[in-house]
Amino acid sequence: MKKINDIVTAQRTFFDSGATKHIEFRLQQLATLRKALKTYGNRIIEALDKDFKKPKYETIATEIAVTIYEIDHVAKHLKKWAKPKRVKTPIVHLFSQSYIYPEPYGVALIIGAWNYPINLVLNPLIGAIAAGNCAVIKPAYTAQESSKVLYDMILEFFPEEYIAVAVKYPGVYDEILNQKFDYIFFTGSTDVGKTIMQAAAKHLTPVTLELGGKSPAIVYKDADVDVSARRIMWGKCINAGQTCIAPDYALVHTSKVNEFIKAAKMYIAQFYGNDVQQSGDFARIIDTVQYERLERMLKNCTIAAGGQTHKDERFIAPTILTNIALDHPSMQEEIFGPILPVLEFNTIEEAISIVKNFHKPLALYLFTKEKRIWKKVIEEVSFGGGCINETISHYVSPNLPFGGVGYSGIGQYHGKASFDTFTHYKGVLKKPFWIDTFLRYPPYSKGKVSFVKRYFKV
Repeated sequence: MKKINDIVTAQRTFFDSGATKHIEFRLQQLATLRKALKTYGNRIIEALDKDFKKPKYETIATEIAVTIYEIDHVAKHLKKWAKPKRVKTPIVHLFSQSYIYPEPYGVALIIGAWNYPINLVLNPLIGAIAAGNCAVIKPAYTAQESSKVLYDMILEFFPEEYIAVAVKYPGVYDEILNQKFDYIFFTGSTDVGKTIMQAAAKHLTPVTLELGGKSPAIVYKDADVDVSARRIMWGKCINAGQTCIAPDYALVHTSKVNEFIKAAKMYIAQFYGNDVQQSGDFARIIDTVQYERLERMLKNCTIAAGGQTHKDERFIAPTILTNIALDHPSMQEEIFGPILPVLEFNTIEEAISIVKNFHKPLALYLFTKEKRIWKKVIEEVSFGGGCINETISHYVSPNLPFGGVGYSGIGQYHGKASFDTFTHYKGVLKKPFWIDTFLRYPPYSKGKVSFVKRYFKV
């Protein structure tokens, strides 16, 4: 078992050899990652079942398929993205040429999250590989079985001097944060994100932070309530709500609340049957700490649907809460579980005001047929990304940059945005020897001063 310092040293030597900068090498490694995922598909499914009973369908769709889709998209466009680009040169640099050269940062650190322990490591890794970096992966040790599979898979398919997974041992996290990396990509909570930024600041290392927050789903009075409820409950219940972009709470127009709750209850039963605990399509909470945190949210409120719990199984049923005040525990932090508080509003201005009562969310979902309403919300509310009349699905598009703003994150990835994140764009001006502008050289006569003032309109 290699220590982190030894891995980073080996990777820096390998990166300095220049091997990772060749486009064909990068494409080959992306193909290798794709092969690795397909080879380890069954083990990934088994591991996530052991970690929190994640349904096979959800594992294939949200961990494996979405990652392969991303690999294919990036591989298709990589040669174009990585090519140096000539750009316009201002007249002041007459006869010169200007270029932008994309170059990798070097050795990147990718810190994953336990809720999607494969996806949230490998999707950033795709960007790191495409941009020509080496990478050290720190998996989410909370998802124990998944982190073991990830280690085995990477070790089998990639040399450690290129891509390595940090094995858990006493003090490993502190050792990782004390290393000088060239880029850090972190997915997790806002509080831990602050710690990552502090560690990065010691070395002036650039960071991407993919965090979370309270992502609202707003159902306006003109929305198709049946479709809205179906899509919101789907987005809420995937992975038992343990999704950073899950609808955290629903803001429903007063005239539609009863209809929304009735439809939501119907779809919970349609998705999982009358006894959700017996369904093989509903995941469990990752550990006892998270279970107990969520269970406390079920107190001092009205449970309109669900509410069943089983500690030994870490089971919490899809639950709808009503009569919720903004100081209720479910509204004081990101829920990150299958609990949906439903709040009422009368005007879109009131809904916007409630959303702005919290930090800028990672996602926002608005259900309306009216263009004026969705334009107003998009223009007046700052959020990472989201959907109109849908939930979650913006994450799956490689053409949409994904990331938060403020407390919900810094930086973006997916598709071209992943390549950009792990790339330094180096600007270069090329000038011939035969032309020179003597106006810029001392001595600075009054005539030169007058010319500069006239030219730049100072």
